[in-house]
Amino acid sequence: MVCQSVVSCRNLKKVYGSGETSVLALRGVDLEVLPGQMTLLVGPSGCGKTTLLCLIAGLLEPSTGTLEVLQQDLGRMTPLQKIDFRGQKIGFVFQQYNLLPALTAAENATVPLIIQGWRRRPALQKANDLLAKLGMADRAHAYPRELSGGQQQRVAIARALIHEPRLVVCDEPTSALDAETGQRMMQLLQEIAVSEDRAVLVVTHDERVLKFGDRIVEMSDGEIVPPGARTRTRKDEVGLELTGSQA
Repeated sequence: MVCQSVVSCRNLKKVYGSGETSVLALRGVDLEVLPGQMTLLVGPSGCGKTTLLCLIAGLLEPSTGTLEVLQQDLGRMTPLQKIDFRGQKIGFVFQQYNLLPALTAAENATVPLIIQGWRRRPALQKANDLLAKLGMADRAHAYPRELSGGQQQRVAIARALIHEPRLVVCDEPTSALDAETGQRMMQLLQEIAVSEDRAVLVVTHDERVLKFGDRIVEMSDGEIVPPGARTRTRKDEVGLELTGSQA
Protein backbone atom coordinates (compact mmCIF):
# COMPACT_ATOMS: atom_id res chain seq x y z
CA MET A 1 0.00 0.00 0.00
CA VAL A 2 1.32 3.45 -0.94
CA CYS A 3 2.05 5.65 2.07
CA GLN A 4 0.54 9.06 1.33
CA SER A 5 2.33 12.06 2.75
CA VAL A 6 0.65 14.10 5.45
CA VAL A 7 2.52 17.16 4.09
CA SER A 8 4.00 17.56 0.61
CA CYS A 9 5.88 20.75 -0.34
CA ARG A 10 7.24 21.29 -3.85
CA ASN A 11 9.52 24.23 -4.72
CA LEU A 12 7.89 26.27 -1.98
CA LYS A 13 8.99 29.91 -1.85
CA LYS A 14 7.98 32.76 0.42
CA VAL A 15 8.85 36.42 -0.14
CA TYR A 16 8.18 39.11 2.46
CA GLY A 17 7.79 42.66 1.19
CA SER A 18 8.41 43.87 -2.37
CA GLY A 19 10.97 45.63 -4.48
CA GLU A 20 14.35 46.43 -3.02
CA THR A 21 13.17 45.73 0.52
CA SER A 22 11.86 42.23 -0.24
CA VAL A 23 13.23 39.27 1.70
CA LEU A 24 13.25 35.72 0.31
CA ALA A 25 12.50 33.63 3.40
CA LEU A 26 12.06 30.29 1.63
CA ARG A 27 14.07 29.51 -1.48
CA GLY A 28 12.32 26.50 -3.00
CA VAL A 29 11.61 23.98 -0.24
CA ASP A 30 10.84 20.36 -1.06
CA LEU A 31 9.63 18.41 1.97
CA GLU A 32 7.57 15.33 2.75
CA VAL A 33 6.12 14.65 6.19
CA LEU A 34 5.04 11.04 6.49
CA PRO A 35 2.29 9.55 8.68
CA GLY A 36 3.37 7.67 11.76
CA GLN A 37 6.39 9.89 12.28
CA MET A 38 7.55 12.79 14.41
CA THR A 39 9.64 15.01 12.14
CA LEU A 40 11.96 17.53 13.77
CA LEU A 41 12.92 20.65 11.82
CA VAL A 42 16.19 22.14 13.03
CA GLY A 43 18.52 24.91 11.94
CA PRO A 44 19.82 28.34 12.96
CA SER A 45 17.51 31.23 13.88
CA GLY A 46 16.23 33.08 10.82
CA CYS A 47 16.67 30.18 8.41
CA GLY A 48 12.93 29.94 7.61
CA LYS A 49 11.75 27.17 9.94
CA THR A 50 8.85 29.09 11.49
CA THR A 51 7.83 30.52 8.12
CA LEU A 52 7.63 27.00 6.71
CA LEU A 53 5.63 25.85 9.72
CA CYS A 54 3.13 28.70 9.31
CA LEU A 55 2.70 27.92 5.61
CA ILE A 56 1.98 24.27 6.38
CA ALA A 57 -0.54 25.30 9.04
CA GLY A 58 -2.30 27.58 6.57
CA LEU A 59 -1.47 30.73 8.53
CA LEU A 60 0.59 32.22 5.67
CA GLU A 61 0.28 32.05 1.90
CA PRO A 62 3.23 30.81 -0.19
CA SER A 63 4.56 33.13 -2.90
CA THR A 64 5.10 30.24 -5.34
CA GLY A 65 5.21 26.46 -5.28
CA THR A 66 2.70 23.81 -4.26
CA LEU A 67 1.66 22.71 -0.79
CA GLU A 68 -0.61 19.80 0.03
CA VAL A 69 -1.66 18.93 3.56
CA LEU A 70 -3.55 15.65 4.06
CA GLN A 71 -3.89 15.42 0.27
CA GLN A 72 -5.62 18.82 0.14
CA ASP A 73 -4.19 21.70 -1.91
CA LEU A 74 -4.25 24.65 0.48
CA GLY A 75 -3.82 27.04 -2.44
CA ARG A 76 -7.25 26.07 -3.81
CA MET A 77 -9.10 26.75 -0.56
CA THR A 78 -10.98 29.92 0.24
CA PRO A 79 -10.01 31.63 3.51
CA LEU A 80 -13.11 30.21 5.22
CA GLN A 81 -12.41 26.71 3.92
CA LYS A 82 -8.86 26.98 5.18
CA ILE A 83 -10.02 28.05 8.65
CA ASP A 84 -12.44 25.12 8.80
CA PHE A 85 -9.79 22.69 7.56
CA ARG A 86 -7.26 23.92 10.10
CA GLY A 87 -9.80 23.71 12.91
CA GLN A 88 -10.65 20.12 12.05
CA LYS A 89 -7.32 18.63 10.98
CA ILE A 90 -4.40 20.66 12.38
CA GLY A 91 -3.19 21.44 15.88
CA PHE A 92 -0.69 24.28 16.34
CA VAL A 93 1.57 24.92 19.33
CA PHE A 94 2.74 28.53 19.11
CA GLN A 95 6.02 29.64 20.65
CA GLN A 96 4.23 32.59 22.28
CA TYR A 97 1.33 30.43 23.60
CA ASN A 98 -1.46 32.77 22.30
CA LEU A 99 -3.80 31.93 25.17
CA LEU A 100 -6.99 33.96 25.63
CA PRO A 101 -6.54 35.98 28.85
CA ALA A 102 -10.24 35.96 29.81
CA LEU A 103 -10.46 32.14 29.76
CA THR A 104 -9.17 29.63 32.30
CA ALA A 105 -6.59 27.01 31.36
CA ALA A 106 -9.32 24.42 30.78
CA GLU A 107 -11.45 26.84 28.77
CA ASN A 108 -8.46 27.76 26.60
CA ALA A 109 -7.86 24.07 25.91
CA THR A 110 -11.49 23.56 24.83
CA VAL A 111 -11.40 26.20 22.07
CA PRO A 112 -10.92 23.73 19.15
CA LEU A 113 -13.79 21.58 20.45
CA ILE A 114 -16.13 24.55 20.89
CA ILE A 115 -15.35 25.62 17.32
CA GLN A 116 -16.36 22.13 16.21
CA GLY A 117 -19.69 22.46 18.00
CA TRP A 118 -19.04 20.52 21.20
CA ARG A 119 -21.18 21.34 24.22
CA ARG A 120 -19.34 23.11 27.02
CA ARG A 121 -19.58 20.42 29.71
CA PRO A 122 -18.10 17.47 27.74
CA ALA A 123 -15.50 19.80 26.21
CA LEU A 124 -14.37 20.91 29.67
CA GLN A 125 -14.27 17.32 30.89
CA LYS A 126 -11.98 16.33 28.04
CA ALA A 127 -9.82 19.40 28.66
CA ASN A 128 -9.51 18.60 32.36
CA ASP A 129 -8.52 15.00 31.59
CA LEU A 130 -5.85 16.11 29.13
CA LEU A 131 -4.48 18.79 31.45
CA ALA A 132 -4.21 16.17 34.18
CA LYS A 133 -1.98 14.09 31.90
CA LEU A 134 0.17 17.18 31.48
CA GLY A 135 0.53 17.63 35.24
CA MET A 136 -1.89 20.57 35.31
CA ALA A 137 -4.86 19.09 37.20
CA ASP A 138 -4.54 21.64 40.00
CA ARG A 139 -4.21 24.60 37.61
CA ALA A 140 -7.10 23.90 35.24
CA HIS A 141 -9.17 26.77 36.67
CA ALA A 142 -6.31 29.31 36.68
CA TYR A 143 -6.13 32.18 34.20
CA PRO A 144 -3.08 32.66 31.95
CA ARG A 145 -1.82 35.58 34.06
CA GLU A 146 -1.72 33.20 37.04
CA LEU A 147 0.40 30.61 35.24
CA SER A 148 4.14 30.38 34.71
CA GLY A 149 5.55 30.28 31.19
CA GLY A 150 5.96 26.51 31.37
CA GLN A 151 2.39 26.06 32.58
CA GLN A 152 1.06 28.25 29.77
CA GLN A 153 3.03 26.15 27.30
CA ARG A 154 1.37 22.99 28.62
CA VAL A 155 -2.07 24.58 28.15
CA ALA A 156 -1.10 25.47 24.59
CA ILE A 157 -0.07 21.86 23.96
CA ALA A 158 -3.37 20.61 25.41
CA ARG A 159 -5.26 22.98 23.09
CA ALA A 160 -3.33 21.62 20.09
CA LEU A 161 -4.02 17.98 20.95
CA ILE A 162 -7.56 18.06 22.30
CA HIS A 163 -9.40 17.66 18.98
CA GLU A 164 -7.11 14.78 17.94
CA PRO A 165 -5.86 16.42 14.74
CA ARG A 166 -4.15 14.39 12.03
CA LEU A 167 -1.28 16.88 11.91
CA VAL A 168 0.26 18.68 14.87
CA VAL A 169 2.80 21.44 14.17
CA CYS A 170 4.83 22.84 17.05
CA ASP A 171 7.09 25.88 17.21
CA GLU A 172 9.65 25.32 19.99
CA PRO A 173 7.21 23.40 22.25
CA THR A 174 9.79 22.77 24.99
CA SER A 175 11.43 26.22 25.01
CA ALA A 176 9.82 27.28 28.31
CA LEU A 177 9.97 23.87 29.99
CA ASP A 178 12.49 22.27 32.29
CA ALA A 179 14.18 19.06 31.13
CA GLU A 180 11.81 16.65 32.89
CA THR A 181 8.63 18.43 31.76
CA GLY A 182 9.98 18.78 28.23
CA GLN A 183 10.60 15.05 28.03
CA ARG A 184 7.07 14.38 29.27
CA MET A 185 5.60 16.75 26.66
CA MET A 186 7.45 15.03 23.82
CA GLN A 187 6.36 11.62 25.08
CA LEU A 188 2.76 12.81 25.18
CA LEU A 189 3.04 14.14 21.63
CA GLN A 190 4.29 10.74 20.53
CA GLU A 191 1.54 8.86 22.34
CA ILE A 192 -1.39 11.04 21.28
CA ALA A 193 -0.44 12.61 17.97
CA VAL A 194 1.68 9.99 16.17
CA SER A 195 -0.08 7.00 14.62
CA GLU A 196 -0.38 5.32 11.24
CA ASP A 197 -2.53 8.19 9.88
CA ARG A 198 -1.20 11.07 12.00
CA ALA A 199 2.04 13.02 12.16
CA VAL A 200 3.85 15.68 14.18
CA LEU A 201 6.18 18.37 12.82
CA VAL A 202 8.30 20.15 15.43
CA VAL A 203 10.59 23.16 15.05
CA THR A 204 13.16 22.98 17.83
CA HIS A 205 16.55 24.18 19.05
CA ASP A 206 16.37 21.86 22.05
CA GLU A 207 18.99 19.16 21.62
CA ARG A 208 17.49 17.27 24.56
CA VAL A 209 14.47 16.25 22.45
CA LEU A 210 16.28 15.11 19.30
CA LYS A 211 15.97 11.49 20.42
CA PHE A 212 12.19 11.73 19.94
CA GLY A 213 12.48 12.48 16.23
CA ASP A 214 11.77 9.65 13.80
CA ARG A 215 13.27 11.97 11.23
CA ILE A 216 15.39 15.10 11.61
CA VAL A 217 15.45 17.63 8.77
CA GLU A 218 17.86 20.54 8.77
CA MET A 219 17.28 23.94 7.20
CA SER A 220 19.80 26.60 6.30
CA ASP A 221 19.19 29.99 4.66
CA GLY A 222 15.64 29.21 3.53
CA GLU A 223 16.42 25.76 2.13
CA ILE A 224 16.37 22.14 3.21
CA VAL A 225 19.89 20.78 3.59
CA PRO A 226 20.21 18.42 0.59
CA PRO A 227 20.34 14.61 0.75
CA GLY A 228 23.72 13.21 1.64
CA ALA A 229 24.69 16.29 3.62
CA ARG A 230 23.50 16.74 7.22
CA THR A 231 19.83 15.75 7.11
CA ARG A 232 19.46 12.62 9.21
CA THR A 233 17.07 10.19 10.82
CA ARG A 234 16.87 9.26 14.48
CA LYS A 235 19.15 6.28 13.80
CA ASP A 236 21.93 8.67 12.88
CA GLU A 237 21.81 10.07 16.41
CA VAL A 238 23.26 6.76 17.59
CA GLY A 239 25.84 6.55 14.84
CA LEU A 240 24.11 4.60 12.06
CA GLU A 241 24.37 5.54 8.41
CA LEU A 242 22.84 8.66 6.92
CA THR A 243 19.68 8.12 4.91
CA GLY A 244 19.21 11.54 3.31
CA SER A 245 16.39 14.04 3.53
CA GLN A 246 13.80 11.83 1.85
CA ALA A 247 14.41 8.69 3.92
